[in-house]
Amino acid sequence: MTEHEYDAILVGAGHNGLVTAYYLAKEGLSVLVLERIERVGGGIGTEELYPGFHVPYCAYICHMLHGRIIDDLELRRHGFDLYPVDPWSFHPFPDGTHLLGWQDTKKFVRELRKLSAHDAEAYPDWVSFWDRACGIVYRYFLADPPTFAQVAADVRGTADEAVWETMLTVPVRDLLDEHFEDPRVKAYFVNAQDAGDPSVPGSILSVAYIRSGILGKPENRGIPKGGMGRVSEAMARAAQARGVEIRTGVTVDRILVEDGQARGVRLGDGRELRASLVISNADPKRTYLSLVDPKDLDEGFIHRVRNLKTRANCVKVLVALREFPDFSRWLGPGFDPRLAAYVKICPSVEWFQASCDAAKAGRLSETPIMYVQFPTVYDRTLAPKGMHVMSSWSLYYPAQPAAGPWDTAKKKALGELHVEILSRYAPNFRDAVLDVTVETPLDIESRIGMTDGNIRHLDITPQQFFARRMPYRAPIKGLYLCGGGTHPGGELTGAPGHNCARAILRDLEETAPR
Repeated sequence: MTEHEYDAILVGAGHNGLVTAYYLAKEGLSVLVLERIERVGGGIGTEELYPGFHVPYCAYICHMLHGRIIDDLELRRHGFDLYPVDPWSFHPFPDGTHLLGWQDTKKFVRELRKLSAHDAEAYPDWVSFWDRACGIVYRYFLADPPTFAQVAADVRGTADEAVWETMLTVPVRDLLDEHFEDPRVKAYFVNAQDAGDPSVPGSILSVAYIRSGILGKPENRGIPKGGMGRVSEAMARAAQARGVEIRTGVTVDRILVEDGQARGVRLGDGRELRASLVISNADPKRTYLSLVDPKDLDEGFIHRVRNLKTRANCVKVLVALREFPDFSRWLGPGFDPRLAAYVKICPSVEWFQASCDAAKAGRLSETPIMYVQFPTVYDRTLAPKGMHVMSSWSLYYPAQPAAGPWDTAKKKALGELHVEILSRYAPNFRDAVLDVTVETPLDIESRIGMTDGNIRHLDITPQQFFARRMPYRAPIKGLYLCGGGTHPGGELTGAPGHNCARAILRDLEETAPR
């Protein structure tokens, strides 16, 4: 059975798919969005994993959503609103010291001075470097993906030239050693994002992408009111206001290709929906290796897709708590829980390195780098009165452990490890736990549909950055990609969706009758 034809069918109602749908509908196209699970948003969603406890399933903070997309879609008119977070982070150390990441630079410098006068003096130079590094990345967010040669040409003869060279040749760990002395300060700042290893060149570029959200407006960063799902719900309402049709709980089995042209989709129940344009919000591997018939693609292209890197994977630990963790050893009696809305557990650079090394060897790290959030210190609607939810991203964990597949025993042991580590910092933590859910990379893949549970669709590393990410235009006429596997990358930015829509509209304009 074939239903009526649309101008465009979107496969997946992740946030980038909703953004693409909005821009296409705004230009008068009839657009249908199909989503396998029963809600919109993909990784940008809120789920009730325990009765009364609503957790951010994947993404848990809004810090990179581009201001132009917020304004174009009028998201605030459709229910998008944020709680500003300050301090941005709380980092306790085993010796009883800590750092609070205040938004105000002078205030944070005073915080650093408690640990090291030298490092407090070095901090402005550190900020200056990252402002420039992030600026190099951010300027291309809503532009066509540049080649590395184009970026080099753009920065040549400017102060950014040396920064760009550093981004490609100096490891994060060396940059830390260049600026700071105190090992606790280094532990606070150490990061490698998808590069994984802070000791490898290119790790600065991976971090610069994620940090680039700091260049947006402060009012566009924070914890979404009502949960992360409110962001994607606002996008869906914006799209529907433009006439977009959205169907959830609908599985797409195949993207239909006839004579080298995308012609629609076949659903899991056998029905066919026709369209002259098909846009996949799925990741590149799922799109080209599962949704497209191999006979419609060149073998060399399929080989390239298979070799795309999806190794920077994490575990998500979601916890229901009867009370807030007691961080009074660091924050004092009667502390404001908002000081600990976002907690980083990483005692040292060596701890970070050990987690990365374990993942590279296929082992389950016993030193997880934990980015822990308690959204309920701002939003009391997410849990019963007086109780809290905890959401932790833990880096790094292999999708396929060397000791055998993820199973119940491995997940239980990992959950216990998290409880044990957090209890070192909050002695009431174990007794406060009502329930723990460990979502492995393969759980995330099964639930949300992202290959290897890779939340950015492809690792954001130099070899998969800028023009080296997958193109919006597929090697099949009328088929496009709009997800995080395209430029500029994953995270809640909306930029890939915006840029894909622009590419489609350009192509339509070029082929329109004169």
